[in-house]
Amino acid sequence: MRQVYLIPNIITAFGLSCGLFVIFKVNMVGPGTELFSVLNIAAILLLVAAFADLLDGAVARVIRAESEFGVVFDSLSDAITFGVAPSVLLLKALSLEPGTGLSFYAMLGCMLYSICGVLRLVRFNVKKGEAKGNQEQLAEQKKHFTGLPIPASALAAVAANLFFASPLIQQLFPMAQETRAIVLSTIMIILGYFMVSRWKFPSSKALHFRVPSFQLVFLTVILAIFVIYGVLYFLPIMLTVVTWGYILLAWILSIIRVIAGKKSKTLEDFEPEQED
Repeated sequence: MRQVYLIPNIITAFGLSCGLFVIFKVNMVGPGTELFSVLNIAAILLLVAAFADLLDGAVARVIRAESEFGVVFDSLSDAITFGVAPSVLLLKALSLEPGTGLSFYAMLGCMLYSICGVLRLVRFNVKKGEAKGNQEQLAEQKKHFTGLPIPASALAAVAANLFFASPLIQQLFPMAQETRAIVLSTIMIILGYFMVSRWKFPSSKALHFRVPSFQLVFLTVILAIFVIYGVLYFLPIMLTVVTWGYILLAWILSIIRVIAGKKSKTLEDFEPEQED
């Protein structure tokens, strides 16, 4: 393997390390530990892992270091970091008594989420392999994702977990532990379904803004300041608004497309794919 191929794989390994650290750290947390602070750290690490996941592919394309090894390594890393870590976090956060119906439902929701996440990655790789060499299909895949991307799903799951564990939210909207367990487990099932669904979700690669360079830099700096401030002081709210806002936007666009009908030109890119 050429040395240049190490660069994207090192970035992938870094993202995988973030996911493994979350899994191992949360299992080492003892009784009496402040759960919210642990979830806060886990959410930040998964945000970093999601950025690394976005970066490794971009770097591989720029330096032309794409390889079959990198594709497989990236998928396995995503399966652990975004498929397993959120489920482990949820089960640890709920700390339900084993052998109860509620603990079974929570475990079922987490298992379905993780399995659907792996299936989402497998389908993505198969579709990418089928489109290799076909410029039209590759261009189509860059416009949107078929099924909710697993990094977005993982961040949405952790955001919901962190949101309901937040002292501020608990003070404003008190919720019994049983109710919280049912809501969060149901969310995991919903996220799992949309990962393997045929619904379309927008891709950042399709965003093209005709903005002068200076204005683009200025807007980017302002946005970065808001993001950093939100992460430091209002992470549960910011992460929930961003992740679930993205999901709701995709749902709204897809529903509008379904209502418009196949004969209409409205939002053609968001026509749900037919089953193979």
